[in-house]
Amino acid sequence: MKFVHTLLAASLALTLVGQTQAAVSAAEAAKLGAELTLVGAEKAANADGSIPAYEGGLTTPPASYKPGESMRPDPFAGEKPLLVIDGKNVEQYKDQLTAVTAELVKRYPSFRVDVYPTHRSAALPQGVLDNTLKNATGAKSTEGGNAIENVLPGVPFPIPQSGAEAMWNHLLRYQGVNIATKYDNWNVDSAGVASLATTGQAQINFAAYDDLSKTLTGKDTYYQIKLNYTAPARRAGEAVLLRDAVNPLVQPRRAWQYLPGVRRVKLAPSLAYDTPNPGTAGAATWDDAFVFNGALDRYEWKLVGKQELIVPYNAYGVTYQSDLKPVMTPNHMAPEFVRWEKHRVWVVEATLKEGARHIYHKRRFYLDEDTWVALASDQYDARGQLYRGAFSFLSQSYEAQTPDATPYATYDLVGGTYSLIGLPGPYGGIKYSEPLSKAQWSSESLAGAGIR
Repeated sequence: MKFVHTLLAASLALTLVGQTQAAVSAAEAAKLGAELTLVGAEKAANADGSIPAYEGGLTTPPASYKPGESMRPDPFAGEKPLLVIDGKNVEQYKDQLTAVTAELVKRYPSFRVDVYPTHRSAALPQGVLDNTLKNATGAKSTEGGNAIENVLPGVPFPIPQSGAEAMWNHLLRYQGVNIATKYDNWNVDSAGVASLATTGQAQINFAAYDDLSKTLTGKDTYYQIKLNYTAPARRAGEAVLLRDAVNPLVQPRRAWQYLPGVRRVKLAPSLAYDTPNPGTAGAATWDDAFVFNGALDRYEWKLVGKQELIVPYNAYGVTYQSDLKPVMTPNHMAPEFVRWEKHRVWVVEATLKEGARHIYHKRRFYLDEDTWVALASDQYDARGQLYRGAFSFLSQSYEAQTPDATPYATYDLVGGTYSLIGLPGPYGGIKYSEPLSKAQWSSESLAGAGIR
């Protein structure tokens, strides 16, 4: 595999619980805003120009966008693919594909990768960028990389020194502050039959960004989500609330669940790690959500380096598709709905710790240099065989200076199935909302919201 550059990951790895990783020096941080963007991406184009220089991202809506609307027109809809990768030429490009992408191309003659011109469309609010610059010399990872401290709302580690720090950048990625979106989750079996796993209403609060002046420490919540399932009939009325803190060893994930059959809210500490996610009818784990979420403590994290990779990007065709039926074809998503582009990504490898339990023994994550969103993953079982993988569908909410990667897909290569998760197109797209009250984020609120 060809990397843009490699890192001495072994010397950077954090292995001792309680160990603190110091921030980078002022001299190193001075690269931010110079040869690096303020989030740590390389400003310059790549050698052949297929990845352009960063010029501030997409902040001007297309003429077809109606102010205030949550259905965002694709600003690149008129473009044609520069390249099509299929079974005939996949060997030529396999070093630029995730392992799962390459396997899908080889396995299914109908699968193809339509590669479009690359647009570095990501743009973030100035306050988030200002905090990120401060974090470069102030933020620290603790507890062997499993926790963070002295972090302002922004990218914690724009110049990461370890795999765990890179993953914290994903966990604290800026994706707005409050999202209130209705969505569908679909599973497609090996025969090509699509079944609705759930329809739900998601309330997502990126709590780290509630107050840009507040330094995050210890038990502070950085993320919380409330899900109310409305379909299919067997799931209607169920509700879930999850809350994650910046030090999960001091304050582990708090989770509650409401089941109409028992008519009470109960603590649900198992809604984490590799527990099957009921919102996907068990087709994905809880920590598969958004490619990865939750605590880092079951894995050793290695920062492998950077790579030029062809990944789904500017995925308006998936996120804002109102009719999902044509998207769900046998074996894989219909290729015409997925836009692929070449981008630089950080590669992070996770290896299950000795004595820890998880269905994935090894995982590779590919983090976008411009947003720190996990764009894709490759996941391996205990035998070392490629088992599952995921892709997020990143698009820029151009009027809000906000990247979004709410919808994602998972592929199970053993079962020959795939899942489409968090698709908001049938219900008006990604919607940013006013904050919920403290009472609405309480576990008691699940009972009222979850009643049929």
